[in-house]
Amino acid sequence: MIQFIYHYLPFGEKAFIKLYKAGVNMLKKLTDYVYYFPHSEETDRPVLGLICGEKYSFIVDAGNSPAHASSFLEEVEKMGVPPIKGVAITHWHWDHTFGIHAMNKYTISHHLTKKKLAYLKTLRWDDDSLDKRVQEGEEIEFCRDMIKKEMPSREALILQEPDVTFHHHMKVDLGGITCCIQHIGGVHAQDSSIVYIPQEKVLFLGDCLCPDFYSGDWSYDKEDFERIQRELKKYDAQYYLSSHFDPETPEEL
Repeated sequence: MIQFIYHYLPFGEKAFIKLYKAGVNMLKKLTDYVYYFPHSEETDRPVLGLICGEKYSFIVDAGNSPAHASSFLEEVEKMGVPPIKGVAITHWHWDHTFGIHAMNKYTISHHLTKKKLAYLKTLRWDDDSLDKRVQEGEEIEFCRDMIKKEMPSREALILQEPDVTFHHHMKVDLGGITCCIQHIGGVHAQDSSIVYIPQEKVLFLGDCLCPDFYSGDWSYDKEDFERIQRELKKYDAQYYLSSHFDPETPEEL
């Protein structure tokens, strides 16, 4: 897309790419109280969410690196929103959790997410170790390549477990705005959780609709996928935010 368009713009390729990346690194308003940091396919950065109540603000997911988390927090700082109460993690995968330490906020997740992150902390993240885990089938090439691209150096990377966990669901009161965090599971990650803001009719899906990456060919379990669809339809949502897509209406989803 970039290569096709820039020829028709008066300021050329480099300027266009700079503008494109700037758009990715800007908080976008979805509703009066919900904002999102768009996903970026370049290094598999997922959507990050910001929900603002009268007393507090709340974040959905921590980013795929310290740089991702820091860029997000810099944009939040410009807005002058109420103080951030915490961060909800949708699931354990690296692109949603490697920014937890840099966020430096009270962090909430499903109890299985904490268990997975405790294990990730025991691993080495240098190139050779990543390559070895791919060879052994523990990691997939896509994630390895994106990790290397997002974080060429990982010597200072600090992985962190969440501060509090839940088993089924929990609510966070921001003052006039509520974040309802619900475990939903799925083949992509058994710990997958969603975040619903009823006052704004917004539902953050994380990656709960994504396939299984770690069991051979990328695939779904039909019955489980239909279960998730039934669960999602119980929510009165006008906007759905999947982690690697633009916001969607019910019809688009």
